Amino acid sequence: MHRPLLPALLLAASLLPAAEPPAFEVLETKVISQQPEYYHGWSTLARRANGELWVTWSGGREAHVCPFGQVHGMTSKDDGKTWTFPRVLLDSAIDDRDSGVLETAKGTLLVTTFTSLAYEPYLEKQASFAELRPKGWETKAMKPEQLARWNAAHARLDAAGRKAELGEWVLRSTDGGLTWSPRIPTVVNSPHGPIQLKDGRLLYAGKQLWTGEKKIGVCESKDDGLTWKWLAEIPARKGDDPVASYHELHAVEAADGTLIAHIRNHNKENAGWTLQTESRDGGRTWSEPHPVCFGLPSHLLRLRDNRLLMTYGHRRPPFGNQARISSDNGRTWSEAMILSGDGKGGDLGYPSTVELADGSLLTVWYEAMTQPKLAVLRQARWRLK
Repeated sequence: MHRPLLPALLLAASLLPAAEPPAFEVLETKVISQQPEYYHGWSTLARRANGELWVTWSGGREAHVCPFGQVHGMTSKDDGKTWTFPRVLLDSAIDDRDSGVLETAKGTLLVTTFTSLAYEPYLEKQASFAELRPKGWETKAMKPEQLARWNAAHARLDAAGRKAELGEWVLRSTDGGLTWSPRIPTVVNSPHGPIQLKDGRLLYAGKQLWTGEKKIGVCESKDDGLTWKWLAEIPARKGDDPVASYHELHAVEAADGTLIAHIRNHNKENAGWTLQTESRDGGRTWSEPHPVCFGLPSHLLRLRDNRLLMTYGHRRPPFGNQARISSDNGRTWSEAMILSGDGKGGDLGYPSTVELADGSLLTVWYEAMTQPKLAVLRQARWRLK
């Protein structure tokens, strides 16, 4: 059962003026994906204890929604100056989407994803176009060869088989990514996956995608990601519909032990904003969410100096990716630092960030470009002054 946590304090914090943005410098921005024939989506970046970088994403795609998604991964041993050619880590018979990556305290690599049938309505529309030929249907219809590819992918399983493939998953590697386990169900999903707590537990803030309840909350693993158990539901603000309009959470453990989770919000109030909820008892109860800023979804990182960093997509001008700093364990956040503001539109974001050995920061996101026409992975190396 939810218990309100310090409501007066949280209300006071929400009324405090935001701090000025810290001084920062973007040192370099570049495209790092190597397969321009594919659409790259919803990546996550992680830094291992040995300094190796991993980035995973949904690759092998034709579009934002299609039946071809696979989980891809690549690595860097030189802080992102160069990257290996991508590997396919998972290719199920339906669409494999958003991917998170984490190295646990035991050195295990965890890669998360979820499977989806969101492309099915697009195929149904194609059948309607061909049968009814409504006004303008030619501009909406796939070319015959593309429609044949989609139908061939769709036919790999029958309807029952496709439904059975739906789930939220984690892959484990105990040998540095050379080999990977079969899929393990994780109870919830969110784009950037779980985090490791100082008590050893893995905490996964997310949403139940394929249950009737579709609850927002957290699950945990006490065995290094082998099994997952529901822990707690996150309450909704008064008037909000969490099932329909709360999505894509990520969490961090602050230096004082507070757990902070950010939520992508599509309720009428603060639509397109990130909301924040806190737990002071290890994730067992959570405060009512409150708004932080426009932009979504948010990735959270605790820096070595114990400040918190949030990076998020900004899907209105300037289209791109932004960051904010908290120096008080998440009570307040600075004004925005614009890491990129040259996007052509809103099909971009999901940035995630790591801190490099020299104290600089590396952020990776996906972005639909004018050239190449499909979405790519971009990275920015930057520094707080």
